[in-house]
Amino acid sequence: MGVDGRLRAIVELSQAMAAAPTAIESWRAAARGALEALGGSFGALSVWERDLGRLKVLVNAGARVGGEEEFPEDETYPVHEFPEIAEFLHERWAGGGGPQAWVETAAGPAFGGAGVSGRPGYNHQRVAALRRRGRGCCVVAPIVLHGRAWGELYVARPPKAPLFDAADADFATVIASVVAAGIAQTERLEEVRRLAFTDPLTGLANRRAVDARLDEAIERYREEGAVVSLVVCDLNGLKKVNDTQGHAVGDRLLERFATLLSVSGARLPGALVARLGGDEFCLLTVGPTSDEVLAVATELCERAAGLELGEGVACGIASTGDPIGEVRSARRLFRLADAAQYRAKAARAGGPVVAGRDGAVLRLADAPVPARPARDRRRFRDAPSPPGGGS
Repeated sequence: MGVDGRLRAIVELSQAMAAAPTAIESWRAAARGALEALGGSFGALSVWERDLGRLKVLVNAGARVGGEEEFPEDETYPVHEFPEIAEFLHERWAGGGGPQAWVETAAGPAFGGAGVSGRPGYNHQRVAALRRRGRGCCVVAPIVLHGRAWGELYVARPPKAPLFDAADADFATVIASVVAAGIAQTERLEEVRRLAFTDPLTGLANRRAVDARLDEAIERYREEGAVVSLVVCDLNGLKKVNDTQGHAVGDRLLERFATLLSVSGARLPGALVARLGGDEFCLLTVGPTSDEVLAVATELCERAAGLELGEGVACGIASTGDPIGEVRSARRLFRLADAAQYRAKAARAGGPVVAGRDGAVLRLADAPVPARPARDRRRFRDAPSPPGGGS
């Protein structure tokens, strides 16, 4: 591949990573773009998991052999078997040099000794892997992100193909820097997406995440008859805590209850736990029966009542597994759960109130919503929750 071809390959790789909608697609674009740019038959992208002391393969692209999956769940290698990714990178480039790619061959030292490119030494683990998988040579390029070794890009050729040379290693170094820039962009986008659906104080999902998940859940209910349950919780006494002890203490109460809710939600497979805003939280499930959800919500109320701060929680449940009539929209289920929560708060109930098991809830949910006076608790999801804390 000439200079123009290599420039074109770099541009195409960069564009493919930029256009990838998810991190996984970005990894695939990186591995495929690298193997195509270098004329390889196989490419892989791995990350160095420092806390676990291992290289974890994120994606295998191109001509895979037995046992290699495109997106492996557990293909990992102890980093001590590949010291160049940890020791070489730090020792050689910490002093002012730059990370450089190198070449290994299935023939071992006879074809280059210290590596065809004259860089890191012969690694018998990589050589053994080339032989075991029927490949002739590979070029390995370290990926550096934020000034630290992030992982590596690996491209291989079959036995009868021309060996990678020093020029290929130099080009692989350039490719790795482009891939690093693409990964950095992907990480920023993933963080933005995460923040868009996460409550910053508690780390739970936010209202936007609930709306999206609940729309999907109602679709499953209408198409498959899946049981969809929504638990809406109002943390009692938050305003009093804020007024008498300060908002920092109120925030601790919110965080403590969020932890209780998260632990409770873990008992229901696939549950989404969220803070809707202010002192309101919710738990959304698809699949568990209404009785299973009720048991978890009952325990949650009991544990919340034992918190040192606050005055427990008012909890309302609406589930398609109960006699609440047809639910045609997410708003309907939210309105029913809200009405049940309002009923629990007004009655100072020690446990959850369940729509369909308390006749007053259905009447309350179906009644016209009057003009809302100050401190009226009946929001019923017709408008977003206010940003501040409630009573």
